[in-house]
Amino acid sequence: MKITCDQIKISDHFLSGEACLGKQRVLISLKTNSELERLIKSGKSLYLANLKADISQVEPATNPGEFDFAQYYKSKKINYRLKISNYRIVLKKQTFFDKLHYFRFKIQNYLRSLPKLVSFFASEMILAENPSKDNKDILNNYRDLGVIHLLSISGLHVALYTSAIAILATVFKRVQSEIIVSCIIFLILEVFFSNFQPGFVRASLSYIYGVLFNQKKIPITSIDKLGVVVLTHLFINPGLFLSTGAILSYLLVLGLELTQNTSQLKQGSLLNLLILPIVLHYFYQVNFLTTVFNLLIVPIFNFVLLPLTFLAVVIFPILPRLVDIIERIFKNIIMFIDYLAKTNLGKVTFGQINWWQTIIILVITLSFLIYFESKKINRKLLSILVGAYGIYFTLIHFPLYGQVSFIDVGQGDSILITTPLKRKVYLIDTGGKLRFGNFAKNDPQLNRITIPLLHAQGIDKIDGVFLSHQDADHIGDLAPLLKQVKVKKLYFAKGLTNNLSFQKRIRGKIQHTKLVPLLAGDKVVEPGIVFNVVYPFEEGLGENKDSLSLFFKIGQKKWLMTGDLDQEGEKKILEHYPLLKVDYFKLGHHGSRTSSNTDFLHSINPSVVFISSGRNNRFGHPHPETLDTLKKLSIPYLNTQDSGTITWTYSILGNKKLTTFLKKEKE
Repeated sequence: MKITCDQIKISDHFLSGEACLGKQRVLISLKTNSELERLIKSGKSLYLANLKADISQVEPATNPGEFDFAQYYKSKKINYRLKISNYRIVLKKQTFFDKLHYFRFKIQNYLRSLPKLVSFFASEMILAENPSKDNKDILNNYRDLGVIHLLSISGLHVALYTSAIAILATVFKRVQSEIIVSCIIFLILEVFFSNFQPGFVRASLSYIYGVLFNQKKIPITSIDKLGVVVLTHLFINPGLFLSTGAILSYLLVLGLELTQNTSQLKQGSLLNLLILPIVLHYFYQVNFLTTVFNLLIVPIFNFVLLPLTFLAVVIFPILPRLVDIIERIFKNIIMFIDYLAKTNLGKVTFGQINWWQTIIILVITLSFLIYFESKKINRKLLSILVGAYGIYFTLIHFPLYGQVSFIDVGQGDSILITTPLKRKVYLIDTGGKLRFGNFAKNDPQLNRITIPLLHAQGIDKIDGVFLSHQDADHIGDLAPLLKQVKVKKLYFAKGLTNNLSFQKRIRGKIQHTKLVPLLAGDKVVEPGIVFNVVYPFEEGLGENKDSLSLFFKIGQKKWLMTGDLDQEGEKKILEHYPLLKVDYFKLGHHGSRTSSNTDFLHSINPSVVFISSGRNNRFGHPHPETLDTLKKLSIPYLNTQDSGTITWTYSILGNKKLTTFLKKEKE
């Protein structure tokens, strides 16, 4: 196995990144030693022999709306992940490509030595990579405003590089053929340094073919040249269009060709209209003021950020104080962009349109652009387009179905409940990451799981969040949820607010959210659903034994959710509600032996139970004893660790269906 220093990262003596196993690229992770770290820091390409490793496929998304890493890495020809437990380091003579990787490694280190914001923009523009996780807010702001394309190296950078080379060559009195060869060599090297970023590869191929056709005096239209570029790019990387960036890049170039005779403002609007179906399919949100923000931010980027970034890269070794001034300029620009993004002006959570809807709208939009000059045809196409978007928006925001979804949040609980038509949205627990030892905090998993799932369904506000108890795996992501999504009411077992840990969790996060304490016997009456509280019977501090337990009826089916309630609590429920029967039950405490005993399950008599537990969790949930109990009682179960998100839906027409994200089953 070959490791190149620019393709991996080391943190806390743990190495992760990409490597080559023969001719195949793979993801790797392993614990390092001092010798390995020393060699990697020297920039050498290394070989690992005598490998002992667990091999698995790159994990796909397990929730609707979640980013699919399996598809992303497939576009980079990576399908497998190796967790290496044993290896031997082998040193070999460095090849030409090893030296290129070494040079890229030195560029990485140099750019990381620059002030933070200068480093960020330089790394994005030269290497097409983000040097630090701390810059995610900047990327999110650019994405929310619809100007994220500015950070992708593409045609603008090719034009910049080739123009700079041409000017230098003219100064040194080089002939045209030498200029062309120099440009092509530089672009090929930059393709390598940018890690084959699709937009830059496309723009570089376009330049090379343009020069070739011009030299050979081959007449070809710009659309035909784009077709040749696409075929060449697909030959190099057959999985090209598994990448969202590649789809958007080629679509924008096609749009530029179709709208080249329009004004700048009109062209910007038409280009945003063209990529809108792709944006909605992958990102679920759109900013209808994107054209305005582009007109505002593009000049700042082109005439301030871009030139100052390259200037800073060049002068940093000799004039670091001047680069500090540039950093302050960047800081003010970032503050301005952050302010614009935080206003949420023009931002709409539309929801996800599926593939066939995306293709239909894309075809209509392309036809609209092609026949843009024909007012009669254009008016009809525009009416069809507006109608299609209107229908899709209505179906997403006023759905014909309701649901109960057990979100796959790993080792934790989070259950989404919605009603049909005039949709009401409720969440039982938020999930959250259990942390052991002194580990630095990462981004909340809510950002990659729950928020995308909500946005995919067009949900940007929640009517009520029920908190079962205070454990991190149930409400650890409450604070980031309150920060990003409007929550009308927060329901919890009475006494939870006396818990110091819970107080700390919500401090400063509750603004327009109403706090509602509950005890057994209380009811939460909402349109289309009534939540009956069946536990606890007295105040507690939000421990497992105090878990808020809910019984409700939806779609003519009875449900029971008991959080992490133990067997003693289950007995108390039976004592007070001896006739309680349910159709569906969320198994207590992730399938632990401490919950859901035989008598309780036999009494409530569910037709199916659901388990929310993490893959390879350290607790061994669900416990074998619990699964044996289910088997003896002939109760089937579904587990999020096997099925991903489990969704039960019911329609206003009476249809009911039970599906799982990783494999589908019918009720």
